[in-house]
Amino acid sequence: MRRWNGWGDDSTTKEVSEHGGALIRSFIGEPKALQDATLESVIAKVPASRLPEHPLIVTDAEDRVRHARGQSFPDWLAMRSGDFEVFPDGIAYPETSAQVREILDLAVEHDFIVIPYGGGTSVAGHITPQKNEKAILTIDMGHMNQLMELNEESQIATFGAGTPGPQVEAQLQARGYTLGHYPQSWELSTIGGWIATRSSGQQSLRYGRIEQMFAGGKLETMQGTMDIPTIPASSAGPDMREVTMGMEGRMGIYTEVKVRVIRVAQEEKFMVCFMPNWEAGKAVAREVAQQKIPMSMMRVSNAAETRAHANLGTTLKQFKMLDGYLRFRGLDDNRCMLTFGVTGTKFQNKTSMKQVKKILKKYKGVGGPLANIMGSIWAHGRFKFPYLRETTWAQGIAVDTLETSTDWDNVDNLMNGMEESLRTALKDDNEDVMVFTHLSHVYGQGSSIYTTYFFRCADTYEETLARWKKLKGNTCEVIAQGRATISHQHGVGRDHAPYMSAEKGELGMRVIETLINDFDPEKRLNPGILIEDDKK
Repeated sequence: MRRWNGWGDDSTTKEVSEHGGALIRSFIGEPKALQDATLESVIAKVPASRLPEHPLIVTDAEDRVRHARGQSFPDWLAMRSGDFEVFPDGIAYPETSAQVREILDLAVEHDFIVIPYGGGTSVAGHITPQKNEKAILTIDMGHMNQLMELNEESQIATFGAGTPGPQVEAQLQARGYTLGHYPQSWELSTIGGWIATRSSGQQSLRYGRIEQMFAGGKLETMQGTMDIPTIPASSAGPDMREVTMGMEGRMGIYTEVKVRVIRVAQEEKFMVCFMPNWEAGKAVAREVAQQKIPMSMMRVSNAAETRAHANLGTTLKQFKMLDGYLRFRGLDDNRCMLTFGVTGTKFQNKTSMKQVKKILKKYKGVGGPLANIMGSIWAHGRFKFPYLRETTWAQGIAVDTLETSTDWDNVDNLMNGMEESLRTALKDDNEDVMVFTHLSHVYGQGSSIYTTYFFRCADTYEETLARWKKLKGNTCEVIAQGRATISHQHGVGRDHAPYMSAEKGELGMRVIETLINDFDPEKRLNPGILIEDDKK
């Protein structure tokens, strides 16, 4: 069953090895766990609903609790402490576009706020209700979860917007097709949410980001229905796909989504090669991207992350074997892990690997069966990393991430600035932070930067939140002023909204605000997301 106060299914866990846990504690010290609230105690706090009675609206207290928060760190603390502050007044579970249309019309008639909800995986505060004199309705799109049509001639698939990743792939692969979009949240996140937040999947080198996959669909807005046609290419003014993508529910709610799909590949392989240092690993990734070698994914872990993953992801026996082998091959603690994959026909993959091996050899990479222990671990557990938060939390250890992207000439400067900001943010509290980074998506122009950090919970939930605010706020400022985006793949939500103007500029923010005002002049749809209009 889905956890009410954490990530994913309550039958799934990701254990931390004894030597992995020891590594974390060597950085941050001995932790102490905070006490979790019970579901029953939270349900008892849910107030009476302010919404009108309607067949499409559910006001059951547990439903409202389960839709009150996403997966941002403040959301996590709210769920664990039981201090939710605000609950939606009700939940709707539409099954058709017509029912979504009916709900939006009802919102106008009865003057209430609407929050779109996909898989509830937001890590940036997209779905968290805020105090408002108006009632708040969350629309859970999860019942619109079917493949509605597959046009095999044009390779266009139409899905209900609430279809989660596993159901997208299961329904397509039954017909011999795939979308190939695999964000880390894939088990829970939905196709409509991917488009609303401009998501990026782990194999973007082959399949592209969601903006390359999104072909059109149906958007229900406060002004009516927008049908976006599936045209291969057009020079007829601005692209309505691009205009509506990334608006995070502010312009409307996607109900039907059309995406470009391809045939399932003949072969897929994931491998690991260890590079002598960060510069070598980064150079390999850059050359692969700039030479446009057909890979499906390429990830470079810095030395700190390489060490962390080797400890966290292996048994002690595996760790000792791998460490001994790499040291025998001349790689010391500066080594960096390069995780990569090929997807295609056997001939395509063979050709790609031949090219990649030349580059790996050039930069003195070390691969082989022992190195591929880490490749197998990544491939089999790549959607399980979020469950680590559950395991570490029980020990009093908090974990969160920050991600961005920038040009190649700025990668080192920005990564070092982010890591230094995180390591030093809690010095006034006499607390240390464990920090490591990888490049998760590479382009000819530059790369994403994905940084993970562990820190100790404080004595109270309030103090723990204060620690996170220092870590998050200080480092977001580094990103915003660092020639980079405030979000490469997690969207904006509330957490990143204060930093949007650094990227978009005054005129860009005015364009976004104009679009929102035109489509939703009363600001009933997800207010406070993208732009901080609920704080004006």
